[in-house]
Amino acid sequence: MSNNMIKGIRQLIFWFVILAAWQLLAWVYGPEILPGPIDTAKGGYELLQDGTLLSYIGISSYRVLLGWTLGSLIAIPAGLIIGKVNAVRAIAEPFLNFIRFIPPIAFITLFLVWFGIGETSKVALILYATFFIVVLNTLTGVLSVEEDKIRSARSMGASEWQTVLHVIIPATVPYMFTGVRLAMGTSFMAIIGAEMIASNEGVGYLIWNSRLFFRTDWIFVGLICLGLMGFLTDRAVALLGRKLLSRYGVVSTQALRR
Repeated sequence: MSNNMIKGIRQLIFWFVILAAWQLLAWVYGPEILPGPIDTAKGGYELLQDGTLLSYIGISSYRVLLGWTLGSLIAIPAGLIIGKVNAVRAIAEPFLNFIRFIPPIAFITLFLVWFGIGETSKVALILYATFFIVVLNTLTGVLSVEEDKIRSARSMGASEWQTVLHVIIPATVPYMFTGVRLAMGTSFMAIIGAEMIASNEGVGYLIWNSRLFFRTDWIFVGLICLGLMGFLTDRAVALLGRKLLSRYGVVSTQALRR
């Protein structure tokens, strides 16, 4: 029996045990408190039939991907500049270390006042959640570049711009990529909070609104959808990183398994 087959059997057994334990607890506490897998599947089927679930998943995914992409595109060059220019770093680093401890959810009310209750406030919140994670990882990568590499490039006549382009950026790519992947998880947390408070669409709205009807099965459907959305997007980003950035030392977690 091959290792892959053994691994597959172990995973099947693991998930069977999880589902069985979940269903057993549902029988103990009742479906109103803890819906089991069967009740959750029925609730999900209801939401699929009227198109609500797919619509909410699409809306939340769009908000996350837009804010996450914009935040990453702004944060990467900002991190490179802060890491490379000492004068900028002396000013920016204390500010970054101060504001990064303020969670995105704390800004929901202010963002609603500043940007309104439309899409802009939600995208801006995700952008904020993404920016500081990516910029700090990029900054760390720039500061981690070995000084010998920079001196070697300069000794061969490379200009500052050539040094940044051919030495610093390639060495920093794994840090950027790690920051981008970590920011994806924070983006999902931010959008769920925003949708719960100021939205009438999205997975966060589904979870929050289901309490009014005491539909705990819909709440579990929303939670499972969130997990799947995060898992699939992370796998997609990891696959792209492995295919496009492997020459820079970017590897996925699967590549590290024995």
